[in-house]
Amino acid sequence: MADTSLIAGYDAVLSDLDGVVYAGPHAIPGAVEALQRLEGAGVQLAYVTNNASRSSETVAAHLRELGAPATAETVFGSAQAGAELLAGQVPAGATVLVTGSVWLTEQVREQGLVPVHSADDHPDAVIQGFDPGLGWKDLAEAAFAVARGAVWVATNTDMSIPQARGIAPGNGTLVAAVAAATGRTPMVAGKPEAPLFLTAARHLGAQTPLVVGDRLDTDILGGNNAGFATAMVLTGVDTPQTALAARTAERPTYLLADLDALYAPYPVIEASDGGYACGSATARVSGDTLEISGDSSNLDSWRAACAAWWSARPDEQNATAPVLSWTVTPGG
Repeated sequence: MADTSLIAGYDAVLSDLDGVVYAGPHAIPGAVEALQRLEGAGVQLAYVTNNASRSSETVAAHLRELGAPATAETVFGSAQAGAELLAGQVPAGATVLVTGSVWLTEQVREQGLVPVHSADDHPDAVIQGFDPGLGWKDLAEAAFAVARGAVWVATNTDMSIPQARGIAPGNGTLVAAVAAATGRTPMVAGKPEAPLFLTAARHLGAQTPLVVGDRLDTDILGGNNAGFATAMVLTGVDTPQTALAARTAERPTYLLADLDALYAPYPVIEASDGGYACGSATARVSGDTLEISGDSSNLDSWRAACAAWWSARPDEQNATAPVLSWTVTPGG
């Protein structure tokens, strides 16, 4: 119904962290309060992160410091998802060369697998996750085992990670080094692949989760890959413009200003006069041009624009931006 809140249609929220809950050391305005309201709405909450070096309790403690509801059991990182993915590929008691953090090693043990430290132990599998202490010798051991045919899982393939001094190489760069040396490609647990989201939903027992994130290429793509509804919030990296141009696999189900919008009805988007209408805004496609009648500062204009452009370009393999032609309508 039009007067029903968006979140009423879902039994869980699987939320990204950076750009959704916090930006740097500070909570995003209104985010904590919105997360606190979920329990009263009868909606479960879990956090999904590609971080594979920090324990779930460490992440949860940081969230609690910000005021957000969190326990270790509601934080799902790519280390846990990676270990669970690996456990489905090898028998119980299999030996695993862990190239990563102590936390990743603990997650491997929890799955009934046996961590080893050298390719000379002839491990059945290799799991690779980020740790700042990793060096060439660690990558060499992983490469030796992978080249011999060990099952290979990467917790995530993020090519970069933000640090206080700037952008640093992420786990993806380390995985790429082993891939280049061996000619093999790992299974990946973290965003944008499905296992991390499926792991979180399974542990919650959620049937209709909503994935909320700020990045099209990780959060939205990953949620879509898992077959879940996705909501992109505009408090982080991506924008209405990048959402409009997104390739098909990265298109979100919903465009939201922030987490508070979960509690409002989502506006109806419907076909209208050869295009689409949302609120008082309309949009229609003419060749490579998208004609929008509305106010560019009103999100309804972008919702109508996305509906029109995506309908005209249903199978885009690459990001494709239309030429925009605006007709500004007062209050549109």
